[in-house]
Amino acid sequence: MKELKNKKFFVLDMDGTFYLGSSLIDGSMEFIEKLKQTGKGFMFFTNNSSRTSDYYINKLASMGCVINKDQIATSGDVTINFLKKYYPGKKIFLLATQIVEEQFRERGINLSKEDADAVVLTFDMTINYEKFNHACRLIRNGRDFIASHPDLNCPTEDGFIPDCGAMCSFITASTGVKPKYLGKPYRETVDFILDRTGLDISDIVFVGDRLYTDIATAYNHGAASLLVLSGETKAEDLINSEIKPDYVYDSLKEAAKAL
Repeated sequence: MKELKNKKFFVLDMDGTFYLGSSLIDGSMEFIEKLKQTGKGFMFFTNNSSRTSDYYINKLASMGCVINKDQIATSGDVTINFLKKYYPGKKIFLLATQIVEEQFRERGINLSKEDADAVVLTFDMTINYEKFNHACRLIRNGRDFIASHPDLNCPTEDGFIPDCGAMCSFITASTGVKPKYLGKPYRETVDFILDRTGLDISDIVFVGDRLYTDIATAYNHGAASLLVLSGETKAEDLINSEIKPDYVYDSLKEAAKAL
């Protein structure tokens, strides 16, 4: 408990951790208030790339949680940074919702369906067979395959729905090619957060409900991790998992008490 209290910055997942659908999980705001009271910094980071950071700022505000742009990021933001660094000016075939497609264009990504240099898949809730087919054709012809994050399912108030990782499995089954993932738990996301905060990895706690993304980010890169059992992961999943969290709580409400 002493070690957790000494941490400086908390990176919070949202879906299944802070809220489900349009409803806050009980105790979520108590956790944020406790962070503020104890002088700790925080930011929300979601692998959900079906929406933009601005969308999530408004969504959180509607639930009573007011944050600024420095306190939110998505795997889509990490993907944009990656493309600007390693694919400057290259043509990108992007599979994304309209709002995310607009964000990529506004941030200077050269989107093109024809003659693309790479295929980039986000959590595209508007995906259809035509998009899948074109992506597979490009990848079979040697184009790079990049994905914003590996989550298989997205938790909602009505249960799980297929996420980006499941969509990637469709493409991999057809082409035999696995994507380069960029969101949690990969190094690109860690570097993005460290660059934004200016902190050392030892200062940070990753908080979330998924072992293979939220907790694995910390486990693989030297940060502390806090698992909540309010989303995808259940207590019995920990028994056979190689990825072990440093702290486990039923929800953020219980975690707040530890601070």
